[in-house]
Amino acid sequence: MVTARAAATFEPVGRSAGAARGFVRDALLGWGLPEVVDDAVVLVSELVTNAVVHAGTAAEVCCLREEETVRIEVTDHHPERGLPSFADVPVTASDRYADPDGEGGRGLLMCSALAERWGVEYSAGRKTVWFRLALPAHVIGTRYAVPATPGSELPSTAGPVHVAVVQLDDDGRVLAWNPDAEALFQHPAGAVLGLPWADLAAWPQSPGIGLGLAETLRLARWEGSFGLRRADGQTIDVYGVQVRIRDTEGIPSTLCLLVREPDRAVLRSPARGLPADAPDPTGTRLDLLSGPALSDDLDALLQRTVERARDLLDADAAYVLLTTDDETEFEVRAATGLTSGHRRHTRFPVESGNRYDSARLPSVHEDLATRPTGLPVLTGSGMRSLLTVPLKVEGRLIGSLGIAAATPGRYDNEDALRVQFAADRVALAVESARLTELERLRRGSLSFLVEASDLLAGTLEHEQTLALMAQMAVPTLASWCAVYTNGDHGAAASLAFVLHEDEDRIDPLRALLDKTSAPDSGPNHGARFWTAPVDTARAAGLTESPELSGLLGETVVLPLVARNRVIGLLALGTPAGVRFRQEILELAEDLSRRAALALDNSRLYSERTATSQALQRSLLPPELPEIPGVEVDVYYQAAGEGNEVGGDFYDLFTIREGTYGFAIGDVCGTGPEAASVTGLARHSLRLLAREGLDAPQVLSRLNAAILDEGSRSRFLTLLYGEMTPRPDGSTELSMVCAGHPLPLRLRTDGQVDRAATPQPLLGVMDELDLTAEHLVLAPGEVLLCVTDGVTERREGLRMLGDDGLAEVLTGCTGLTAGAVALRVQRAVERFAPEPPSDDMAILTLRVPTQRVG
Repeated sequence: MVTARAAATFEPVGRSAGAARGFVRDALLGWGLPEVVDDAVVLVSELVTNAVVHAGTAAEVCCLREEETVRIEVTDHHPERGLPSFADVPVTASDRYADPDGEGGRGLLMCSALAERWGVEYSAGRKTVWFRLALPAHVIGTRYAVPATPGSELPSTAGPVHVAVVQLDDDGRVLAWNPDAEALFQHPAGAVLGLPWADLAAWPQSPGIGLGLAETLRLARWEGSFGLRRADGQTIDVYGVQVRIRDTEGIPSTLCLLVREPDRAVLRSPARGLPADAPDPTGTRLDLLSGPALSDDLDALLQRTVERARDLLDADAAYVLLTTDDETEFEVRAATGLTSGHRRHTRFPVESGNRYDSARLPSVHEDLATRPTGLPVLTGSGMRSLLTVPLKVEGRLIGSLGIAAATPGRYDNEDALRVQFAADRVALAVESARLTELERLRRGSLSFLVEASDLLAGTLEHEQTLALMAQMAVPTLASWCAVYTNGDHGAAASLAFVLHEDEDRIDPLRALLDKTSAPDSGPNHGARFWTAPVDTARAAGLTESPELSGLLGETVVLPLVARNRVIGLLALGTPAGVRFRQEILELAEDLSRRAALALDNSRLYSERTATSQALQRSLLPPELPEIPGVEVDVYYQAAGEGNEVGGDFYDLFTIREGTYGFAIGDVCGTGPEAASVTGLARHSLRLLAREGLDAPQVLSRLNAAILDEGSRSRFLTLLYGEMTPRPDGSTELSMVCAGHPLPLRLRTDGQVDRAATPQPLLGVMDELDLTAEHLVLAPGEVLLCVTDGVTERREGLRMLGDDGLAEVLTGCTGLTAGAVALRVQRAVERFAPEPPSDDMAILTLRVPTQRVG
């Protein structure tokens, strides 16, 4: 049964894949289904790309929420059917539908890998690919009751427990802040009301592992751990429960209950029990899996394991270490009873070189004061007794469980045997949850990189590319990001862009980085740690300043390599006490490779555009000369993005004292090819006119020069004339209109007439018979000269034409030359809703009613 439906249609353009991803993500998050978002986004991206790029049709995307699944359909309208081929020989399912290395079919291959069920349906002129994703088995809002617990196993707390109650509005701003929140976080209510929750919450970000803060605030219910910034700049770990509510007027908000992380038992929701029926060889059961049910949430499973291990052995602390992928290092993944300085994700080698400290065997340390283990996780903890057992799956070491006490001699071999038996049972659950986490991370990373590539490919602006790089890295990969770009000729890298998840900290961070020498380019691959910002802050005594307090943790630098050279550096940083996870570093390396190519493309595009525009500007007159007794104004617009000069051109120049040349022309075509003929025409006109040739002779010589270009020549329409202001206030004109739209004269009484007759255009015939036409403009009269981009302006079958232009000019009586040009330009733009697609030039000459100068 379908319980919700969302549908949208996307046009056959490249940006539709990104728009479809956003639509599906918003729909699923709106339904409270974040668990299936990443898989759905990846599949829809492939299928919509197939529709709009390969099939070349619009794509219809439909999301259907069912009781236990989500069904998503992508429909295209390609008239042909691409049926899978089934050979007689046995083949795998994926071989039937797609070649993984081929250009097409990957969408079906990915459906078979990620979806619970999928299929293809055909009808006349339509093909629909659908897939189903299973929803997680949970019931939102269900309560569970647990049996009474002996007093010795009840959770303990140090001092009074403060339960902060915070209410957030629909935009994530603080609406209410109770006294316990003031006590916990040191912010008075008046200082935080109205602030964005993102300014206070240090939200964990790991693609594929957790949701972003904004997404989480829109869930019906959520609980878990994150950091919260106190007034002194320090971040404390809290455990929170968030519930989405709606007031009597239907306005939604989010209610948050928060306690310190050690007091999480106050708020944590218990789950259903798991029966434990395995035999107990010691006669005394020690079961780390009893109580709440197993979960595919690795962090929750590990935290529950260490807490139960500590409670069952009446210990003071416990921790779990997990091995990295290559099994050479341990990573701290969960701990209880240790100081806050022992941060998660700290790494150290698996092998210590001492067989008594071997992580692959159970071990009992009676007194760590006599013989320390060297484990960084216990440094400065005050623990004296330690029991460690390996976590193994099929003989392979996946981690280590440690239980410690503050008094010596607490554990013996029998305790180690009991803990090892319990660890053997929990290891399989841990490995299963870890594989699930890695799979979520892989899918989330894929989704992140797909969207990053789409965004980076969507712009060629250099500054915008820099900003996108930083915005994609923060806060998903790090709390702050800085982008350095390499200078020319071996110059040192310079700071180009800085971003922090807290906008108020961007300026202090930039100021610190400006004082810090840029990192060396170093090797052209891999991330490396960078301590210079911390060293600079310490040298300047700024580490405890309010602006930098808690700002600097680990910092890594990744080279931006494009076309086998380092073009810049990407610096990523965490807040104090937070370390980078290896998965995040690997994802950052993938992002840096994509970002480097996009940055280099934007640089090349910017350089090419700047060069092109500089050359194009050289084809236009640097400035219009002042002509006594004549008002002159010009409007010019070249068609095409990045073009300043096209096939249309104009010029106005001094021929000799008291006589001026003017020209307006149109070369066949647009863009750089037409612009090359534009330059030839403009410079030739000036040179020939100043040699003393009259207008017909000037155009005949120009015609020969154009024909000499051979295959590069293009025909040219041109209106060229000479004007000489006369003492009586009028202006005498001598013109030749060679295939160009005829100039129009506006008389003082509003009458409009043609000021010339048509003659042959240039660049077609070897011999031309051209004749100069003479005209006298009286005071108050206007001569309007335009290119065909004005007269051929279209809307459907309608065209502005000569008559439409004359009608516009009729209403310009009494206006200045500039006002006439502006009114004509506005009439052209308003004639059709679409922007003009042709070059356009407007040249107006007006004799004022009173002689100027």
